[in-house]
Amino acid sequence: MKEIKGESKLTFFEATSIIVGHGVGSGILSVPYLAAHNSFREVLLILAFCYLFNVVLHLIIAELSYNNGGAQFIRCLNDELFAGRLKQMLTWVAFVTLGLSVIVNVSAFLTGAAAVFRSWLGLPDVAGMLIFYVVGAGVVFIGMKLVGICEKIAVGSMVAVVGVLFAATLASDMSPLPTGWHGVNNALALFSMVSFSLSAVMSTPQVVKGLEGDVKRIRAAIASGLAVNMGLILLITTMTLLGAGKDISQDGALVDLAAHLGGWVSVIGYVFTLLALATSFWANTLNLRDIVHEQTRWGIRVSWVAASLPCLAIAFFGVSTFVGFTRFASIIQVVTGIGIIVAYNLSRKRNGQAVLVGKFGTLPFQVLVALCTLLASVGAMLPVK
Repeated sequence: MKEIKGESKLTFFEATSIIVGHGVGSGILSVPYLAAHNSFREVLLILAFCYLFNVVLHLIIAELSYNNGGAQFIRCLNDELFAGRLKQMLTWVAFVTLGLSVIVNVSAFLTGAAAVFRSWLGLPDVAGMLIFYVVGAGVVFIGMKLVGICEKIAVGSMVAVVGVLFAATLASDMSPLPTGWHGVNNALALFSMVSFSLSAVMSTPQVVKGLEGDVKRIRAAIASGLAVNMGLILLITTMTLLGAGKDISQDGALVDLAAHLGGWVSVIGYVFTLLALATSFWANTLNLRDIVHEQTRWGIRVSWVAASLPCLAIAFFGVSTFVGFTRFASIIQVVTGIGIIVAYNLSRKRNGQAVLVGKFGTLPFQVLVALCTLLASVGAMLPVK
């Protein structure tokens, strides 16, 4: 086991919660909108397959980070993949591209939070965004340990809230689950969003660093975190389809469900949505802060500003809906996985061992994961009917 030192040491639950928190956000809350345009059978099949290939993908990423001392994506690509005269230029292109995708993704969290505050308290969108930004960015300003603690508390709260909401949905008037084949475009769009929802690829290096290179705990934290996310996606999608039926907008699943159920249950739905968006906001801005710091050496505080403030500016322009922001961000982040897999292939050959992913990191599995990643990217660009 390599000795890896990070900003702070995380417990197993905190590390697992960072994986969960990264995924539980805009993606999960966007899945029901796309699920309503597919049959429930496709939802189950796509969810199961996405979990399996995402476990392999995340272990590959963890191994790549592990081989590079817990580094984030850009430094791994710089050390393992880019070479020659174009090395510096390619590193900066990857940095800008990945950074933009995260910024757009976090803008979706702010847009989603504004929709919650608008529906719940009648606040203007600008006020909702500012409140959410101040609270969310403040946690990341303190550092990784507080993010881990807050993620742990939020994940536990969300699991409890989903249980209450599911029971309330079963006790209300329910709509039938969608049936029938709705076309390849809809299925691929759903596949893309589920893949994106399970993705915690940028938080994986945080787990490697936070668990200080403990191979068994890293592997278990990744598998457990993705399993929790898969369960939450299934529960949230099922209860939204049962509760809201076909009347699912692009403001985020539980906003629609809360409006349908009304009363005290609607308040719980709004709270869950804010918690889900907050956990993803913390994870993504923490990751981007570290990426900016590794690339620019501006320092943690300046990198924190560079990672969080542009998200607020983009959200203010209101150039897209909640689901629209999320689908755009998923295109870039899923494509990034291709470069990571190629870099892992080179790193695996250089190190001559695979302590984390083992035989599931061999070339056939690398090709399979790359193909799934490309398929998810295609799905993110397809129109839904």
